[in-house]
Amino acid sequence: MAVTGGKPKARTAHVCSDCGASHPKWQGQCEACGAWNTLAEIVVEPAAKGASRHANWAGVPEQPRITPLSAVKHESESRVSTGIGELDRVLGGGLVEGSVVLVGGDPGIGKSTLLLQAIAAMAARVPGLYVTGEESLSQVAGRAQRLGLPIEGVSALAETCVERILAQAAQARPRLMVADSIQTLWSELLTAAPGSVSQVRESAAKLVRFAKETGTAVFLVGHVTKEGGIAGPRVLEHMVDAVLYFEGEAGSRFRVLRAFKNRFGAVNELGVFAMGDKGLREVSNPSAIFLSGSRSPQPGSAVMVTREGTRPLLVEVQALVDQSPLANPRRVALGLEQNRLAMLLAVLHRHGGVGVFDQDVFVNVVGGIRVQETAADLPVLLAVLSSLRDRPLADKTIAFGEVGLSGELRPVPNGEERLKEAASHGFKRAIVPKANAPKSSRVGELEVIGVERLAEALEQAAH
Repeated sequence: MAVTGGKPKARTAHVCSDCGASHPKWQGQCEACGAWNTLAEIVVEPAAKGASRHANWAGVPEQPRITPLSAVKHESESRVSTGIGELDRVLGGGLVEGSVVLVGGDPGIGKSTLLLQAIAAMAARVPGLYVTGEESLSQVAGRAQRLGLPIEGVSALAETCVERILAQAAQARPRLMVADSIQTLWSELLTAAPGSVSQVRESAAKLVRFAKETGTAVFLVGHVTKEGGIAGPRVLEHMVDAVLYFEGEAGSRFRVLRAFKNRFGAVNELGVFAMGDKGLREVSNPSAIFLSGSRSPQPGSAVMVTREGTRPLLVEVQALVDQSPLANPRRVALGLEQNRLAMLLAVLHRHGGVGVFDQDVFVNVVGGIRVQETAADLPVLLAVLSSLRDRPLADKTIAFGEVGLSGELRPVPNGEERLKEAASHGFKRAIVPKANAPKSSRVGELEVIGVERLAEALEQAAH
């Protein structure tokens, strides 16, 4: 947006995101590489005359100095609990002072609700500022009232200009700030519309600088595209300290919060919530929601122990194998990589002696969770074989293990923790790679069967 009132204006340029060529003004096509709609506005020189390129967020000039790394004193990060255990888990043990966390997810999945609950839970210990660019203050207060949140000590600001937001924050001195959402913010230095690539990048850069200079922890709410990624420039995810994604199936009340990037904790950490009339509630035993409620074993079902971050989870894998009327049978995988399913079916045919080349194969991970590790290989094949033969696996049986192209079973990390998790949930039998089997062949009441080849695992599963 343009700056009025006779104030000096920042000098900007339009840079092609494909080749990096600079142009004095926007145009549809880059003259250097011929690409269309790739020019984005950037700030070349700040509006203030004589301002230092190394001034801090308050405009105070400062000069960076080269420092020997051995002379730098490392201090452990100062963390504060958000009051929500599952959110603390995903953040790596709590919120780090001066960190910037980007939270993304589909519309209506609960991003604003979670952050409002967090800022209210921390209000007694940490002064917070909730900046809303999409809702009015009455809407935010009404939602907090419906959720029954203690909001004494929580301040709110309805503003979209990032310079005015930082000026207000400099006076209020909050220790926690939520910006909902980053796509609605704009900077006076740029003439582009809010939500554009240049405005999102410039607004995020100013908020990150403010967080690092003042030690204020900042949550940024980000919209997602149709493909499920954060809308705006990819550099936005590199600027922040942590990127959290809210996931959940349409119509399901369960929500999964996953860390895709975290400079202060483990990535792929998982937090599980249930949406209710009082907001998001923590799920203390997430394995229970990922297992079927059926009391008797069903054909096409296998239970595995996956590991998300530092947490082992019991997950049910379901398969449906049916005669295909098509020349090319369908291979559909929900919660798994589809190309890996095709590879596993080829291994099953070559080294297990079971062919499904004339069958449609559908595989689904119950609960909407996405399994990204190879420990799901063996339970997927057991579920496919169970559906094909219409024979359920033995009751209280779990399995995990990576299947190689030559039919061998490879061990997976943290096998002992997975077995202990299965034993704590009452499982009696486990089929695992031999390298993951303990010496005593038992973990509590759990009998552990170690196998080296896929054919051995299929034989044990048939018993």
